Amino acid sequence: MAGEKSSDVRLISLFLDMLAAEQGAGVNTLDAYRGDLEDLSGFLTRQKSSFQTADTQMLRDYLDDLDTRGFKSSSVARRLSSTRHLFRFLLSERVRTDDPAAILSGPKRGRALPKVLSIADVDRLLTRAKASANISDQSPLQTLRALRLSCLLEILYATGLRVSELVALPLSAARRDARMIVVRGKGNKERLVPLNESSKQAMADYLAALDALQKESKKSSTTSKWLFPSSGESGHLTRQHFARDLKELAAAAGIAPRLISPHVLRHAFASHLLHNGADLRIVQTLLGHTDISTTQIYTHIVEERLKSLVRDLHPLADK
Repeated sequence: MAGEKSSDVRLISLFLDMLAAEQGAGVNTLDAYRGDLEDLSGFLTRQKSSFQTADTQMLRDYLDDLDTRGFKSSSVARRLSSTRHLFRFLLSERVRTDDPAAILSGPKRGRALPKVLSIADVDRLLTRAKASANISDQSPLQTLRALRLSCLLEILYATGLRVSELVALPLSAARRDARMIVVRGKGNKERLVPLNESSKQAMADYLAALDALQKESKKSSTTSKWLFPSSGESGHLTRQHFARDLKELAAAAGIAPRLISPHVLRHAFASHLLHNGADLRIVQTLLGHTDISTTQIYTHIVEERLKSLVRDLHPLADK
């Protein structure tokens, strides 16, 4: 079975190369596909099979195995999507003469509404972040970290960036005269996103503290091209680090950490815009959604607003 396992590894590599070259898939997308397909390969190996020999029943058994292991329906659906993509690729490359995944059906699931923070909750987070940066008896490094978190939060709520886009912002995004920033998103596509005054001021305060600390430690302030530099492999702050800091901030602000994540704040950005009358197409552009159907998950916000308008303004509405 070692030969079949080796063959699966090679086919996964070829498939990921295709996604990167032809569809512009990013690192996070490729990592997700790799994890899904390595898990499938492991299951098939235990069944003395491989990508080249698996049949439809084996793939059904794999989906049942995921259910047995306690995977949520959303996770099973994602694994199924990865499986379908792989076997379509194998068919197109003539590695196989059939597609055993074509007739597979996934778990029935409704599309979950995103968690949404209230405007008051977001304000509590922002206020707490600013307060943490103004504690008088903390070290310069602690102040810098607090200012960085405040800056990240201000930019995220002002722009609705994906967390991967946020942490990888270039230093050039903080130009003093910048009213817009260029964001490189999924599929290596670029879009323009406006900045508000709060986010620009937060960047200025953070960079001033960063520059002061670098001068004090004799480090050059031009050693990194990133707005949020780090000594890690990527050169910039990681998504996981920001998510941990955000949950700690939520706890300090009296908000349950389980309700908070960078993605929840992206949802808050979109939902609050729509609640205040923004056009769905504009929100789609700001979020970087290729398909409007992805943005339409927020239409429940619009529907509630319309109901409220009719209830409050219609002359025949119940008083």
